[in-house]
Amino acid sequence: MSPVFIMNKDDLILPKDFPQLQNDTFLRAARGEETQHIPVWCMRQAGRYLPEFREFRAGKDFFDTCRSPEACCELTLQPLRRFPFDAAIIFSDILVIPQAMGMDVQMVSGKGPTFTAPLKEPEDLQLLQAKVDVNKELGYVFKAITLTRHKIEGKVPLIGFTGAPWTLMSYMIEGGGSATQSKAKRWLYRHPESSHMLLRMLTDVIVEYLLGQVAAGAQALQVFESHAGILGPVEFKEFALPYLRDIARRVKDKMKAAGNDVPMIVFAKDGHYALEDLSQSNYEVVGLDWTIDPRSARERTGGKVSLQGNMDPCALYAPKERISDIVKKMLEGFSTRGYIANLGHGLYPDMDPESVGAFVEAVHTHSRRMTKQL
Repeated sequence: MSPVFIMNKDDLILPKDFPQLQNDTFLRAARGEETQHIPVWCMRQAGRYLPEFREFRAGKDFFDTCRSPEACCELTLQPLRRFPFDAAIIFSDILVIPQAMGMDVQMVSGKGPTFTAPLKEPEDLQLLQAKVDVNKELGYVFKAITLTRHKIEGKVPLIGFTGAPWTLMSYMIEGGGSATQSKAKRWLYRHPESSHMLLRMLTDVIVEYLLGQVAAGAQALQVFESHAGILGPVEFKEFALPYLRDIARRVKDKMKAAGNDVPMIVFAKDGHYALEDLSQSNYEVVGLDWTIDPRSARERTGGKVSLQGNMDPCALYAPKERISDIVKKMLEGFSTRGYIANLGHGLYPDMDPESVGAFVEAVHTHSRRMTKQL
């Protein structure tokens, strides 16, 4: 039985009877199918570079906003009103999972996410909620997805997401951002068994969280391994890759049993050393940061997956004509099939919205010309 989401006493929102999808270019590209143009979206496309985002968020606590389905819906839709993106990604945060496991996380102005009591020693794992009821603890995300699927009116697909186990573990131990992640890496070397225990706990929650997002209406899923680059190849293969694979396998097995089929994207920032492994990890799409050459990425993945990325976000500081040239070169490197245009990381707060528009327009213009030439 589908849950009933009550947004207000006069409004029942059900995760069914969604408007028909009008633009499936992103989904077809994710599956390696032919498209008339290369689809494009941006990580952090709902963000502080938009004046309407800053106005809406003014004076509001960040995580209070994340817990409001109506607010998340509005912020998700804002960039679609400005730009012809081919996909939307639900507004939320990867750190809702540590919160669901019982940790207190605050968004501190000028500092970023801050844990009031980070994990210090293996004994602290006993303080975490091992069995998380995702519907109870993270149901607000599911409600936001369902509401947005209805409000988006089928214009483009909606992407759900999660942080990956290693990335979440590093935040939970460091207590916030860190240049070296030395406290978290200390666990890997001094407490490998406890590290694996924590990574397994996180994986279990992530699997249920992603399945809940699909049930709520997410049409694709992205797993952010944002701290992949802090690991070397050996540590990545032991502490990150097995859990990324496990997530994809378990989510897909349960989706198949439920009759669902949504493409999954893995984005391991600075993890270029693991490109071959990632392309064989049961994800349809591998996201790339800007440190990887498109042609090299194609060669190393051997056509096993679609690729997503990878323009340097700072290229958006260039004049519009230069942005168009950079995009054209990038698209030529990837070619048109099995490719989703994106940045190699998220949009920065000081970026000009018109430059984002120039990026999207350039992708569509150049890729339509390229597909006609085939």
